[in-house]
This record gives sequence, C-alpha cells and structure tokens, in this order.
Amino acid sequence: MPPRIRSSQVLHRAESSLLQCINPTAPAAGRPSSTPSCSPSILLSSSTSPRQPSSQCCAFQRPQQTSSFSSTASRDLNKAQRNFWGWMRSYGRKHRDPTGRTNYLGGGSNPFPNNKEFKSQPVLSEAARSVIYDAVMKEGLPLKAVSAKYNVDMRRVAAVVRMKEIEKKWVKEGKPLARPYAKAVQTMLPYSNLTGEESEPFEPINDIHVHSYTMQQLFLPTSESRHFTRQDAAKAFGEHILAPDEKMRIPELIAFEKDVVAGVANEDAEANFFKATAASERAIADKHLALAQRDENNKTRVDSGRFEFRFERISVDSAGHDGRARRGVGWRYGVPFNDRRRAVVKIPTKVE
Repeated sequence: MPPRIRSSQVLHRAESSLLQCINPTAPAAGRPSSTPSCSPSILLSSSTSPRQPSSQCCAFQRPQQTSSFSSTASRDLNKAQRNFWGWMRSYGRKHRDPTGRTNYLGGGSNPFPNNKEFKSQPVLSEAARSVIYDAVMKEGLPLKAVSAKYNVDMRRVAAVVRMKEIEKKWVKEGKPLARPYAKAVQTMLPYSNLTGEESEPFEPINDIHVHSYTMQQLFLPTSESRHFTRQDAAKAFGEHILAPDEKMRIPELIAFEKDVVAGVANEDAEANFFKATAASERAIADKHLALAQRDENNKTRVDSGRFEFRFERISVDSAGHDGRARRGVGWRYGVPFNDRRRAVVKIPTKVE
C-alpha cells in the first residue's frame, strides 16, 4: 500500500512552485540566474513522492507566520493609568507622602471605608506620657486626680507610670529602646498630646460594671412619700449589688460636683477633691500593705544556703465542703472539673 500523502502540504508546495514558474525573477545582466527553472514534469515528479524529494525539485522557502504589531498602547490600559496618576496627583498624594498624622481611606478615625461603625481609638503620645509621669512622680498628685484632670483612665495612668519607670531604668543600664517602632506606630494611629485642644476627652473615666442581676425587669411597690434613691434601687436587685456611686472608680468626683453646685469656690472644691483622693489612695495602700504583712506572718522561711523553702499554714476548712474552694491548696494551678467523673451529683441540690 503506498504511503498516504498529506494533501494540504502538497497543495501548498505546488502553489508556491507554480507562482515561481509563472513569475520568474529576471536575472541580472552578465550574471547567470541561480534559480532553477520549473516545469510541470518536475512539479509532478516532486509531488508524487513527497517523502523522497528529487534533486530537480524547485527550491522554495515556506512563508513565515507573522502577527500584527502596533506601537500604540492599549486604550484601556492608558485610561486606567491616567485615572491612577490623576488620583495620585490629587487625593492620593497624602497617602504617598504622609504628613505624620493618620490618613485613613475612610477619613477621620475610620480606617475601613466599608465599615462605618468602626472607629480607631487614639493612643497617648510620648509628650502625653511624660506629662502624666511628671504629674504623678514630680508633682505628687494622686492617680485619681491625674485621671480626672486629663480624662485618662486610672488604670492607664498607673500603666504609664510603670512603663516610664522601666524606660528610665533601661536608659541607665544602656539598653536600646524601640524608638523607631514607637514612631511608626504613632504615624498609623490617632494620638493625643493632652493639651486640652481636643474637642472630646481622651476616654471615659467613670464607666461602671453592669451586673447581670440589674439587667432584668423588676417591679417594686413603694409608697409615694418615700425618697427612693439609687442605693435603694441597688438593694432591690440584691443585697450584694452596689449603687453606681460606689462602683465608680473615682467616687470623689460626685462630692466635687456637689461642692460646685452648692456654690463652693472652684479652688476650694479642687483642694477638697485632691485631699479626698489622696486619703482614698492612702487607705488602699495601707490595706494592701496589711494584707501583704498578714501573708508574710503566715509563712515560715527556711534558708538552706542554696534554696529558700517557704511553708504556709493551711486550714482544711479553707477548701470548702467539696474541696474546690478558691482558698484551697493548689487552686492557683487549676482544679479539674467533675464532668466525666462517675457517681457525682451534677444537678443543683438546692434552690437559691
């Protein structure tokens, strides 16, 4: 069986050979033509045996596949680039070259444009931290007074004082401080210098804890002539529930406002407030000192030279009736649950 002939390839070669035969290239004067002449016999002989081409076959070059080329850029790409660079020259300039303050896409204190409810909370700048530290350590103001003066939470004031003490200690010891990191974070977040120029206070300082018992609806019958106070409302929800005046972190502010309303001079009201806060902090410090002294007296120390053994007196009753009270031995390391233990009553045995 003769070999199969690729019809498309043969026809393409035949057309090329015929075109060369019809339009031969004219030889130059005085120079013989290097292109062999084509004849139908040669063409037929070459087409009958494509796999074994004869030496008389016309030499031709297959045309190369070419694609259209244009030096003009895509219109869509140019339009996107023009829009981008136009945005960078106008609104986007502040995102490329920040000014040292926050430049959120959402504007103001909103870093996420699609979440309008999220607000970035401000932080204290280095100058504000120095102001708080100087007020506590150099001027000797109570923590509550500093908190009320600068509208900074009392716990944050105490944390700032501790961190500044550690910072000064590291400077004396020659340890490096992460100043570049602090500056980088300060450029990403809103900050306050506590200069009083801010329209809003830095943070709320009198947030109180809402007890779960007070979240229920309660009807309490009482006489119309009775003067019902917030203390009475707290006792109505439970004997252990405190009134909002007692749950405030700075209850001395209530007395300060009462003095101002009563017509006391502002200087005298502030002096009374400073005295009350100093006495309150002194009482708290004495209480913690007494507790620490009691724990120390309850311990027996034995120094062996290399180690120091500490023995503490423990009462069996401290663990409670089920041995799981927080005053028991080993409570700080965790008490396992009895969920998978057999023969243990896991349902309430009494109604409180």
